Parts: sequence; structure tokens; C-alpha cells
Amino acid sequence: MLVVRVFSLALKLTKNRYFLVTSEAASVSRKVFSRFSCFSSPVHFAKGETRYMSSEPKRLCTENMTVTKIGTHNGTFHCDEVLACFFLRQLPEYSDGEIVRTRDPAQLAECDIVVDVGGEFDPKRHRYDHHQRTFSDTFNSLCPEKPWVTKLSSAGLVYLHFGRRVLSQLTQLKEDDRQLEVLYDKLYENFVEEVDAVDNGISQYDGESRYSISTTLSARVSHLNPRWNSTDQDTEEGFKKALKMVGEEFLDRLDFYKSSWLPAREVVEEAVKKRHQIDPSGEVLLFSQGGCPWKEHLFALEKELHVETPIKFVLYPDQNGQWRVQCVPAGLNTFQNRLSLPEEWRGVRDEALSELSGIKGCIFVHAGGFIGGNKTQEGALEMARRTLQAAAQSPANGNS
Repeated sequence: MLVVRVFSLALKLTKNRYFLVTSEAASVSRKVFSRFSCFSSPVHFAKGETRYMSSEPKRLCTENMTVTKIGTHNGTFHCDEVLACFFLRQLPEYSDGEIVRTRDPAQLAECDIVVDVGGEFDPKRHRYDHHQRTFSDTFNSLCPEKPWVTKLSSAGLVYLHFGRRVLSQLTQLKEDDRQLEVLYDKLYENFVEEVDAVDNGISQYDGESRYSISTTLSARVSHLNPRWNSTDQDTEEGFKKALKMVGEEFLDRLDFYKSSWLPAREVVEEAVKKRHQIDPSGEVLLFSQGGCPWKEHLFALEKELHVETPIKFVLYPDQNGQWRVQCVPAGLNTFQNRLSLPEEWRGVRDEALSELSGIKGCIFVHAGGFIGGNKTQEGALEMARRTLQAAAQSPANGNS
């Protein structure tokens, strides 16, 4: 079930200070080291002192209170620094921090952490800019075990260094939990990397596009800036709206991956591990419940679990309690199958199909050969087995 805390994300504006108000006070911190992480991120206090915040409740004290400062540039804002600021606001040491929007080096020098401005990338000093000519880092260059080679923006830099802690705060999963690492990778690949690419002007493909996409998160953040011919060029209100919008969208995406996408992965992983109990070949998976999105997870888990013989068929019940046998495609974005149901079965239905195949309870085989139906689980499994047997006798049979 969903463990993710849903934050209210209401923003309170005081004199040159933004505060992100959450439904639960983010006043608890703990020692956190990730065995996966390339970097650890202790809390840095004034005068160079490094310590870890107590897990005991804080006493409200207004005397000699030092406000943590997050520095970023003023003027026109972009999705990457807005998202970077949102990420930092999820951490205990920055949750009540002041966002200082300036390009003044003296003011930036007083900030505890600076993103997207200052011309410096130095994790030890918490400086995360990517605009300097010498900067060309990617996730892969900083963490070679990760595959992504898109140049990082301030969003990607902050996510790389703090992302596991952010996700741990939001999900209550421990940083060394395998599920958190899966979420960490998924949210970079399907959320943060896009922001990195757009901010750095990296196209998805070469050549001229057929149509324009103008509703990306980065585009919507951009539209919150003042119009060029507006008499009011103040960007503070727009930045506040962008911070709220970006935060809500990230939390919504995290909610989906945590409560829907990740449970589906667990179902597929369980089926992969038990595949030899379904058929000795290990080429057939069984899902006791239909509707589970399995294709993306299957391809990833075959690599992760070192499945030597590619899985060919998936069995699952439909809404009427009957069973389907579906072919595994050759890839995520293709209609080609690893092994299609036999040519002679395609387009044939009911008793005619049962008689032709010699299998009781047949309902149909699609004309495209990618899916078939049977009244029982045993019948659907037999359709898969007969197809595997035919392919073994004639390897050229049915691959399409």
C-alpha cells in the first residue's frame, strides 16, 4: 500500500523568504549513508562544524536561530533550479530554509547550498552549478554504474547527490532498500532526465520533428515567467507558483511508481522466479490476476536475474474468468513477437479451433498471432506448450 506522504505544498511568502508548509513537520533527521550512493551528505552548520541532527523533537527557540539558506539565481527561472529547490526542501536541514534568489557573489557566499548559479560545481562545499564551460558531467560520469549520459542540470546534480535521501524522506523506505534504488533509477529516467536535457538544449533525436510538444513540465514552468511586454517583470510570484507545481507533479509521479508501478514489478519478479513450476521450459509466466502491466518489468528483470532462455508467453485470467495466452514481444516498442502462436490457428475460433489444435476449451487466436484465449488455465498453458513444441521441431515456425 501507499506509504508516500502527500505534502500540502502550500507556500507561505514572507519578506524575501519562502517556506514550504507540509502536512507533517519535517523536523527529524538521522544519520544516513547509502551503500549505493557515490556521495554522502551530512548536515553542514556554520563555522565549518559538521554534525547530525538529533532525532529528538526540537524545542521552539527564536534566539540565535540560524536560518538555512538555499541560493539560486534571480530573474527568469527555469524548471531545473525550481525542481532542485523542491528536492532540497524535502530534507530536514533545508525544509524551513530561505530561498535566496540572487546573482550577487557576496550573498551567494553566505548560502549553505547554491544551485544553478555561481559557476561552480563542488559537492564538498554544496555548490551545484552546471553553466561553466568546464562542466560536462553526466550521471554516468559521476556514478559509472548508472547508464545515463545526458548532461546534468542543477536538477540532476541535486538529485544525484540527494535523491536517495529525498525518496527515503517521502516514502519511509531505507536508503539501502532495493525498492528505493529501483524508484531512484526510475524517477531519474522518467522525470529528472527530461528536465536535464531540456535545460541543456539536448534534443531527443536528430532531424526535424513532425509536430511541436509544448506542454512539458519545463515548458509549463517557463510560462510562469512574466511576459516580455508585461509592465511587471517581478519573477517572485511566478517562482512560488512554479515551486508548488513542480513539487505536486513530482509527488504525484512518485505516488504512482511507489503504489502501482513497483507492486507490478514485484508481481512480475515473483512470476519469473516461479516460471519453472509452470512449465519445465521456463518460457511461460503465470499471473493469477489480470491487468498487471508486465512488459517493461519483464525485460528489465530478465537482465537483472540473468534469465538465459527468453520467456515466450504470459498467462493470465481476463475479466470473465477465462484465460489468455499472450506472446512476449521482441521489445517494448515493436509488434514483433519472440514466438507467435501457430499460423494455422490464427483467426480460428471456438470449437473449430479446439478441433484444429486438439486442445479443449479454445476460444480464439488473434489474426496477428500475438494472443489467444481458452476457457481454463490448463487450456491456455497447453496452447503455449504446443507452440513451443512446434517451434522446437521447426525453429522458423511462427516468429513474427
